[in-house]
Amino acid sequence: MRSSNFGIWLCGAILSLAALTPSARADYVVLKTGQRIHVTGYERVGDTLRLTMLGGTLEIPADALVRIDPEDVFLPVKVKLLDVPFANFIVESARDHGVAPELVASVIAVESNFNPNAVSWRSARGLMQLMPQTASRFGVTKIFDPQQNIEAGTKYLKELLLRYNGDLALTLAAYNAGPDRVEQYRSVPPYRETRDYVRRVTEKFRATYRASALSIDLH
Repeated sequence: MRSSNFGIWLCGAILSLAALTPSARADYVVLKTGQRIHVTGYERVGDTLRLTMLGGTLEIPADALVRIDPEDVFLPVKVKLLDVPFANFIVESARDHGVAPELVASVIAVESNFNPNAVSWRSARGLMQLMPQTASRFGVTKIFDPQQNIEAGTKYLKELLLRYNGDLALTLAAYNAGPDRVEQYRSVPPYRETRDYVRRVTEKFRATYRASALSIDLH
């Protein structure tokens, strides 16, 4: 998936950014999904907005932005609470880490069908099917605790999104098969399970995003 498709991950906002100037300073980029991403700067390049933040850069479609807030300003962006189990934990972690809550919910749906006690044959555990070593790396002490599992899984998704410059297909492939396999093939690995996983999560994400986007209040 090309970086131009990154808008599928973030949102489908229809607002214009004509007033933006290149290399302007910003604190919080606010997206239509209600996400706030802390940035150290942004730059408009044609139809793309390049965000600079601690840990790397991301490129998003220019029409994905609602507004830019100074660090001490928090104007409300109301977003419909996801109609899924553990929605409060999902939304909280997603907003804290700048990941679309619909994406987190879609990963959980495919990984565990929202079963907090799920265990795979590979020993992946909990809602986001964390491997024990991944859970340990993100400081999880109770891997079956929904809040801890979602928080760690969301952090891992954000880490992968940054690693693959917002490429959703590579991010999901790495979440499923591991970054080493993605690096080996320099694309989505040719495994039926992984390709099916990428397709299923992406389809759920698109459907979930369309449903929640209808309830966004920008006023």
